[in-house]
Amino acid sequence: MIIVMGTVRVPVENIEAILPAMERVVTATRAEDGCIAYSYAQDMLEPGLIHIAEKWRDSDALSAHFKAPHMAAWVAERADLGLYDRQIRRFETDEGEAI
Repeated sequence: MIIVMGTVRVPVENIEAILPAMERVVTATRAEDGCIAYSYAQDMLEPGLIHIAEKWRDSDALSAHFKAPHMAAWVAERADLGLYDRQIRRFETDEGEAI
């Protein structure tokens, strides 16, 4: 299993403009084969900070995700809206356990 965790920043003045694009990419990605979970969340205390959390079946599923047409559209949209300071990491793990 692959876990992707991280953050990106959006200029505060662009948050409302980027939300529809984020919703489109989340909806399309969640329908992908191998996507177990995929979400973006706005930080409660720091405006413009977006948290990213993803869970993928395996490396092949994540690789296919990066090649999906909706990802190319997302890359273009996010560039236009000034996303910056991407801090995203990939981790290989097992299923974990409930706590």
